[in-house]
Amino acid sequence: MALIDQVQQDMVAAMKNREEARLSALRMIKAALMKQKVDSPKPLDDAAEMQVLKSLIKQRADAAEMFRRGGREDQAAKEDAERILIEAYLPAAASEAEIEAAIAGAMAETGITAQKQMGVVMKATQARLKGKTVDGKALSEKVRARLA
Repeated sequence: MALIDQVQQDMVAAMKNREEARLSALRMIKAALMKQKVDSPKPLDDAAEMQVLKSLIKQRADAAEMFRRGGREDQAAKEDAERILIEAYLPAAASEAEIEAAIAGAMAETGITAQKQMGVVMKATQARLKGKTVDGKALSEKVRARLA
């Protein structure tokens, strides 16, 4: 089932259960997906859908951080709740063991040990972790640590 259809079904359920906060977040997800669908000349594939969700998650995390700095804990909690709801639509996150195994495999496959060629190792690692949710910044730090 397409992600947008799943979100629509969840919206109907949220309306029936009178879950206003959940409904609001689901409407925001659907609006972002529909905007991407209209803006993009090609059809929306799984990778594009995941990219939209990741950008929404990043927006929510940044907003929560800003609200905390401003002393607005109630708004920060709302943003965190939305972020958690959006994350539920992403594929399962890769475990630490899977990430370490992917990095080791990519380094063995490419034979690279120099920091200068970190991009090649990153690309090979990401290919091995395809289909899983991985924080790119954390992955980059782990690869850099292994190459140093």
